[in-house]
Amino acid sequence: MSYQKRTAALASVAALAGSAVFMAAPAARADVVDVNYKCQTPIGVKTAVSPIDIKGVKSGSAYKLTMSWQKGVSSSPVELGKGAMSPSATIKVGGADSGTVAVSGPANQAAIPANTPIKINDLTGTYTPKASGKVTFTAAVLTIKALGTTTTCTPTNSPGPSLTLDVTAAGGSSGSSGSTGTSGTTGSGTGTDSSGTLPKTGPDDSVIALGTLGGTVLLAGAAGTLWLTRRNQTAHARR
Repeated sequence: MSYQKRTAALASVAALAGSAVFMAAPAARADVVDVNYKCQTPIGVKTAVSPIDIKGVKSGSAYKLTMSWQKGVSSSPVELGKGAMSPSATIKVGGADSGTVAVSGPANQAAIPANTPIKINDLTGTYTPKASGKVTFTAAVLTIKALGTTTTCTPTNSPGPSLTLDVTAAGGSSGSSGSTGTSGTTGSGTGTDSSGTLPKTGPDDSVIALGTLGGTVLLAGAAGTLWLTRRNQTAHARR
């Protein structure tokens, strides 16, 4: 094989190895999931469908979860003045872990007209892993308190997870299988945090580490190419 062909082949192998490292890197998965709510209100049953997005931002050994509604749910026969409506919800934890996470948020910041779908502000809560591995987060019960009444909205369509994370419990090791895709995400799940930047989750650390490994492979390929070049030049000089 000629010098030029050997150099090209080595460079190609190094580049492909670096690409393979990036392709194999695990990532958080988040999806915007339609949730069919059946709401028990003081004036009877109401139904509504809203896309739900859940984001997770790593914070020490825990995760800050943010649950977002893209459409309003339920309604009130009378206007709800500013601060009259207080929402809260639960997120079902599945996969390698189990349980629920309580999330809550601020009251309505503007008046809500009568017979208008109630827009829920983003709700937040903290999840601390009790087990290591791939954990899913699914919208569960939504509770709306307003004017001394309580409305409970329950999903009726068995929605899928809005977020999947690969987590590590305190003192434990992460599961062997990484989460897949992102909308984040995958779907729109890759939202931003309060600083306007993409939120970091546990699997992102793996991406960074594997990216570094990919860079090392590429540098090794470059070093090999340089060595072949010098070796070839030395051989020609001796002739």
